[in-house]
Amino acid sequence: MNWDHIASQRMTRRVLLRASSRAGVGAAGLALVGCGDDDDDAAAVAAAEDEGAEPGDQAQAEEQSARNDPSTEQAEEPAAQAEGAAENAAEQGEEDAQTAVSPPDLGDLAPSPYVGAYTINDAATSAQVTVTVGEGVRRIQSNGLPDHETGAFPNAANPNSISAQSYDHTLPLTPELAVAPTAYNVPQAFGIAVNGVSLDPFAAEWWQNDRNSGWQLAALANPLGFDDHDAHVQPTGAYHYHGTPLVLADETDRPDLIGFAGDGFPIYGPYGYRDAADLRSGVVELRSSFALKSGQRPDGPGGAYDGTYVEDYEYVAGSGELDECNGRVGVTTEYPDGTYYYVASLQWPFLGRCFAGAIAASFQNSGPGGR
Repeated sequence: MNWDHIASQRMTRRVLLRASSRAGVGAAGLALVGCGDDDDDAAAVAAAEDEGAEPGDQAQAEEQSARNDPSTEQAEEPAAQAEGAAENAAEQGEEDAQTAVSPPDLGDLAPSPYVGAYTINDAATSAQVTVTVGEGVRRIQSNGLPDHETGAFPNAANPNSISAQSYDHTLPLTPELAVAPTAYNVPQAFGIAVNGVSLDPFAAEWWQNDRNSGWQLAALANPLGFDDHDAHVQPTGAYHYHGTPLVLADETDRPDLIGFAGDGFPIYGPYGYRDAADLRSGVVELRSSFALKSGQRPDGPGGAYDGTYVEDYEYVAGSGELDECNGRVGVTTEYPDGTYYYVASLQWPFLGRCFAGAIAASFQNSGPGGR
């Protein structure tokens, strides 16, 4: 859409006539406004002069003749109504189109400060984060303590207390997509949030506590002592998110940078541009492409696929906006030229269950390995 072109378009005489009639401005007033069809008016005046009559006199005579001819009036009335309806419909269509594609105020879309170097030293929560950027890498050091209120830990379903960690990850600034995605599971974490807390969606819980059963519990579908942030605590004391931390993803008018994955690609909240390549295309909730399988589990716990287990879901390409790693390629205010990025969605799998790029060496097996 060429916004400069729209802004510079000249109003047609028909639109001005309609506006002037509402405002009580006569034709004489409109004559002072250039509408792009004055040449036609000049030609009409010249033709009237050639006939030896004043333009005004000729117009009055034609008007009087029309009044005296009832058939003319009857014929013109429906035509005028049809023309008026068409004009109104066209005008409304133009207004609706302009409203639908009105561009955002890009002045309000400054890049997130978390795309660069920053520090967090929160006296209230003791959260500490130091991020440096340079020489092609992003180094993230944190004590893993959340900078927001949490649920009560320990609790009946989670006997662990939050304690400080020592995270130190070096991730590539310009990661590259791998030939094929890499699946992972505990003890591998997925990423680290901008507040220095681990993003670790898998749970070390299986049907009948048998890791070889082939049925792993889907963490958030089971009573594992989560707080309002879809987080709980590992036996090591590591507070970590299993789902989308909405306390960090509070922007709904653009993609909201909430962290970085172990391969270096950014992680955004659940909202993104309708057209992945267009910052002006409007923001929508981005849907994952996973769905519950139909039918019954063939073995193990049996019963219908209901989301209790990781294996209850399957990837259905194209059913949502996101790929099998819960990501896509697109533009954001931090990456206006485009990048691959992951999305923390509001539906399963919430956080990516595979890496689109190569896992950084410092992030290998970075999860504590507990719940």
